[in-house]
Amino acid sequence: MMSDLQIALIQSDLHWENTEANLAMFEEKIWQIKNQPDLIILPEMFTTGFSMHPQEMAEPARTKTFRWMQQQASQTKAVIIGSYIVQENGQFFNRLCAVYPDGGAYFYDKRHLFTLAGEDKDYTAGTERLIIKIKGWRIMPLVCYDLRFPVWARAQKQPDNLYEYDLLLYVANWPKPRILAWDTLLSARAIENTAYCVGVNRTGTDGVGAEYIGHSAAYNYKGEQMIFSEKEEILETSLTHHDLETFRKRFPFQADGDGFLIQ
Repeated sequence: MMSDLQIALIQSDLHWENTEANLAMFEEKIWQIKNQPDLIILPEMFTTGFSMHPQEMAEPARTKTFRWMQQQASQTKAVIIGSYIVQENGQFFNRLCAVYPDGGAYFYDKRHLFTLAGEDKDYTAGTERLIIKIKGWRIMPLVCYDLRFPVWARAQKQPDNLYEYDLLLYVANWPKPRILAWDTLLSARAIENTAYCVGVNRTGTDGVGAEYIGHSAAYNYKGEQMIFSEKEEILETSLTHHDLETFRKRFPFQADGDGFLIQ
């Protein structure tokens, strides 16, 4: 039987476009986690806030922030996930990194760029989905605006398993005026994919005046809220694979799902 997955969501205000200050802050917060986590999740662009100044804020791939994530993963014995601004081959990416305690890593570049803020003008969109594994759990990590596009996140039937993943997660800078969409869609993604769904947002006000009120949360495979917060804090919970499998066997909704290709 697959063991439970202990996760920690770090919901925090961010120092605007100040990588050093954010890395120091998150290091301190990581050591405040009470239980031994398997997975620690940080917000989108956790080193800068949602910055449209990649020319000034981007880092070459696998440099400062990446090495910091490797160090934190090694020390905590947990996988660390978060996104930050990366420059590679003359392009800028809002890149999510999943870094393991042994130093290994997987990467996902945000697919859906937020055109209302001009993200599409400054950044290059990703083209590949990512599934990672932690303790046997299959996890799909995505970034913020991706949440509005259910086709990209839709679990696809596998030859040996109806379910492509067990946990869907989003790191975000999702502002207060549209927070109802965030709450609603996180629950919807859990229901439609019969999987746990986790969203990690930030708090505070950024350098362009956008206000954030958190609402980081975890939802079970029925869309029920497990944890939730509107303040700056660390949220911890345990996800139970046995309960997920029991529900999937009783209600194999995915078997009736539509086949499709993503282009």
